[in-house]
Amino acid sequence: MVDSGCKPDIVTYGIMVDILCKAGQTDEADEIVNEMEFNGCQPTSFIYSVLIHTYGIENRIEDAIDTFLQMERNGVRPDVAVYNSLLGAFCKVNKFQNAYKVVDEMDRKGVKPNLRTCNILINGLIGHGETDEAFKVFRRMSKVCEPDADTYTMMIKMFCERYELEIALKVWKYMERKQFSPSMHTFSALINGLCNKGGVSRASVLMEEMMERGIRPGRHTFGKLRKLLLKEGREDVVYFLQKKMNLLVKEPLCD
Repeated sequence: MVDSGCKPDIVTYGIMVDILCKAGQTDEADEIVNEMEFNGCQPTSFIYSVLIHTYGIENRIEDAIDTFLQMERNGVRPDVAVYNSLLGAFCKVNKFQNAYKVVDEMDRKGVKPNLRTCNILINGLIGHGETDEAFKVFRRMSKVCEPDADTYTMMIKMFCERYELEIALKVWKYMERKQFSPSMHTFSALINGLCNKGGVSRASVLMEEMMERGIRPGRHTFGKLRKLLLKEGREDVVYFLQKKMNLLVKEPLCD
């Protein structure tokens, strides 16, 4: 393109940075950003957010911070996507004090947190065992934005892993009242939780509901329930569920 005398524009550079970051070639993406600045083409907040996000994935927190500061020095105002990328980077390395400072700065700069902001923070807290704090963030979330199916799934899985099945079921019912469609991951989290607590009958009902919706259960979840049912001598239920499973494998409505 360059050899043909066609000068790259902001869209071209954005595509290059995005694809290099997805390919794990972050240093090459950084060189593209430096080339942009050298050629007088100002990187956008999108380009910076992609770079910061990738540094976060790679646990290169210092590089993520440096990129954020470089963006500010260049006069580019960070938007919610940039802040979310920086927030995710801090959560990944268990620096939650810094993560909360990012949220505070968003408030000071008039950048409203969105659903992804809340989900990043909740997911990070759960991932590092800060489940009580994650639940506090979840309860405060409604003041900022409405939780989505992913949020409810995270909470259901968290409570199941804490063996607080009654709370997990309450979250499930609340999710249904909000008319969110549960995904395969939502069903699996609750079915596995019920199996771990001996709630095989309820797990079987959920498994049937899951397949009635055209969602194919994961092999691990189906196998776990099947094993428990056979242990209890409930071959009839195993046969019924297996028959539904076979039909779903042949003609899945939703995979």
